[in-house]
Amino acid sequence: MRILYGVQGTGNGHITRARMMAEGFAAQGVDVDYFFSGRAEDKYFDMEAFGEFRTRAGLSFVTEQGSIKVWKTAKQLGVSQFFKDLNKLDVSKYDLVFNDFEPLSAWAARRQGVPVVAMSHQASFLHDAVPSPGNQFFHRALIRNFAPADVYLGVHWRPYHSHILPPFVTHTPANTYCPSIANKVLVYLPFEQLSSVVDFLNDFPDKEFYCYHPEATDQSLKHIHLRAPSRGGFLRDLTNSSGVVANAGFELSTEALQLGKKLLLKPLHGQFEQQANIVALEQLNLAQSMNYLNPNALDDWMKSTGEGYCQFPSDPSPLIDWLLKKQWQDVDTIHHRLWQQVAFSKRHAA
Repeated sequence: MRILYGVQGTGNGHITRARMMAEGFAAQGVDVDYFFSGRAEDKYFDMEAFGEFRTRAGLSFVTEQGSIKVWKTAKQLGVSQFFKDLNKLDVSKYDLVFNDFEPLSAWAARRQGVPVVAMSHQASFLHDAVPSPGNQFFHRALIRNFAPADVYLGVHWRPYHSHILPPFVTHTPANTYCPSIANKVLVYLPFEQLSSVVDFLNDFPDKEFYCYHPEATDQSLKHIHLRAPSRGGFLRDLTNSSGVVANAGFELSTEALQLGKKLLLKPLHGQFEQQANIVALEQLNLAQSMNYLNPNALDDWMKSTGEGYCQFPSDPSPLIDWLLKKQWQDVDTIHHRLWQQVAFSKRHAA
């Protein structure tokens, strides 16, 4: 069976999930090609797991100072280039397109009659039971038309629907909990200006902040340690931090929950998914939030205790087996098998 794996490249969360899947595919000897869109090719990093992957511009959003800029996004969408790339993309040699919210491979497969199984956090919002802010009609239409699929598998922290699977998280030595350094805090706010993040952290000299940012170079400004993007370094600092201050992306929040780290999240304004993540995590009492870089919120959060942890599967092989059997309409089987591997701290038991 030959698979094309289309991955949305605008955020590192999609790539993190794809990296785990790539390791699982490789372990089973499955023939998979990887296709990414959403950022410039030279902006990808730590991509060894994907071999000779392909990239295209695709579609992405313009962000400034923690908000999506609608008009600038519209101006730079590159619709003409998107259709040129779409017309050139031949997916007819594949038996399946496995898709994580990547539009070019999804639309090419739709045009060429190749089945598409989508697995993404975005797909979870196709179901009413998933917590979200406001009416979901527009966002559901966007999800279905942005990257169309024959089967949609959502990924979320709770089994809100039979078509929702738990996330996969890299296995940690302590399994679900890692000892932390009390005054160490990991900061990842890539959509904010770096200078604004530094100003936000300046007034807390008793904490050691490890701040990863696309504009950063490795250097220390007293108690603020700036770090350039690095998957390995990021995971090391995440593992022994006491908490995480970040935008409300799904994958990083998931990794923090797996490690028992407390969360302070600032959603990207205008980004439905991140706002919905805040709603879900606060309902579950698993995170605190702020609407802007609020030092008072940071101070209150640092004085708080942890909110608990979740244990998610680390082995995607059951999902890969399910894909290879081509019985993609039988979602209940893989749903039950994967959720049986999930455990929550007693305080937050489902």
